[in-house]
Amino acid sequence: MARGTRVTRRGFMRAAAAVAAPLVVSSKVFGANDKITMGSVGVGGRGTGDTRTFMHFSEMRVLGVCDADANHAKRAKTMIDQHYHNTDCTMTHDFREITRRDDIDTVFIGTPDHWHAIIACDALRHGKDVYCEKPETLTIREGRVMTETARRYGRVFSGGSQRVWGDYNWYHRMVRGGTIGEPKEGWVSVGGPSGPCNLPPMPVPEGLNWDMWLGPAPWRPYNKTLHPFRWRSFRDYSGGGMTDWGCHTFGGALFCLNLHHTGPIEIIPPDGKDVKQLTYVFANGIRIYHGGGWGGRLSFRGTEGEVPDRRKSKRRVDPPKVDIPNYKGHGGVFGDFVHCVKTRERPFRDIEIAHRTATHCHLGNIAYWLKRPLKWDPEKEEIIGDAEASRWLDRPRREPWCL
Repeated sequence: MARGTRVTRRGFMRAAAAVAAPLVVSSKVFGANDKITMGSVGVGGRGTGDTRTFMHFSEMRVLGVCDADANHAKRAKTMIDQHYHNTDCTMTHDFREITRRDDIDTVFIGTPDHWHAIIACDALRHGKDVYCEKPETLTIREGRVMTETARRYGRVFSGGSQRVWGDYNWYHRMVRGGTIGEPKEGWVSVGGPSGPCNLPPMPVPEGLNWDMWLGPAPWRPYNKTLHPFRWRSFRDYSGGGMTDWGCHTFGGALFCLNLHHTGPIEIIPPDGKDVKQLTYVFANGIRIYHGGGWGGRLSFRGTEGEVPDRRKSKRRVDPPKVDIPNYKGHGGVFGDFVHCVKTRERPFRDIEIAHRTATHCHLGNIAYWLKRPLKWDPEKEEIIGDAEASRWLDRPRREPWCL
């Protein structure tokens, strides 16, 4: 769109960011024909799929893609160019060529987890709204920095778990609707923690910028197990199943029990004796267990029953009619983000809530790795009385990358 002396929607957003404007801004400043532009960073399998979803919103226009693997970037560019019937989409391996573009309003992040915080904060500081795939963080400190940065610059930041509401809303309606009385316990069935990486070296495939793929993670030689997807098993890049499906399913449990704005006060790993599952204890007495449930990924018990009810048919009963705030706009978690970019509201998976969920998962991993209970202050976000465990709240980062 031609730029003159009049105020454009995009110009307004950059100006608002520069003065750290409040998040709630009148949608009247948005021009009816002025698209919300997006750059996508990390366009492997899931990243390409999410980018495709955003392209199908009439309000959105994807202008550029970034990936350390040129083959991924080329494939995504081809998809985007075919959608728009042109060749305008740019392609790069350096995320800063996306996050610092004046003509881009929003940034989608679909990289491996160890890159999320650095890319997101760079985008926020340059006036972009952010949609980041889960798990949003590799460490607990990253989540707090991301939240504070989003607030400081007045940006919309949505975490990317569509399943918290999309898959689990039946549980939310049943539990919040009072079918089990006062909730007492929840069970979450997801994978376990990640571990160390000692893979042998292999030749780097053509088109892959391995140094950029590693980024802030410790340097190690390339191995095909790590790229393009199986990096989730290794601690340098991910928290494993605990943070991958955990951010979906623990997120669902926390929202179901109305604990998504806080955190546990104690995390107890299994001891092979009295404690059978990793156990989270909350200040109100509720306990959440890792594994051991009966209802698939989620199970709940309260003073008056359980969900699902094992005494009855396996068929799900209709839940009570109860109003539970969830997505705004249309089109699920993606449409919620698009709506909030326009209205300046906070999205359903606002970064504060996404950070709290990821923190829950990270604390479980730390307890598993150290094989001992942890005391946690959810207000100060500190591990109490355990200096060794506290060192896991963040990680060193390889130069020149910093948060």
